[in-house]
Amino acid sequence: MMQRDRASAALGMSVDRDDPGAAVVSMVVRDDMLNGFAITHGGLVFALADTAFALACNEDERVTVAAGADITFLKSTHAGQTLTATAVRRVVSGRTGLYDVTVTDDAGDVVAEFRGRSVTTNRRID
Repeated sequence: MMQRDRASAALGMSVDRDDPGAAVVSMVVRDDMLNGFAITHGGLVFALADTAFALACNEDERVTVAAGADITFLKSTHAGQTLTATAVRRVVSGRTGLYDVTVTDDAGDVVAEFRGRSVTTNRRID
């Protein structure tokens, strides 16, 4: 999946762990990722968490997609910092799942908490 993910590649994301039900993805914040207040744009923090979520919930040969997600931003970050998103499966029931993702900065402080809801389709990963 990540080999074809042009959005995550364009943002410079790096997969540090990709196991069934768990994933770790990191990204260095660049100047072009800052908003008008010179802090990391929330949409890019969400994108990082969403990528870790996607890796964690695609556990087999079936395509699993987001049914919804929420994020709480807890700390701002700046250019040059490395953000790390750690995703873990909470529960899978039938075709639906619930995953939590914690985004931290390079000091280990929590930047955001993300909760994703997944649905597994009948489509196979190519």
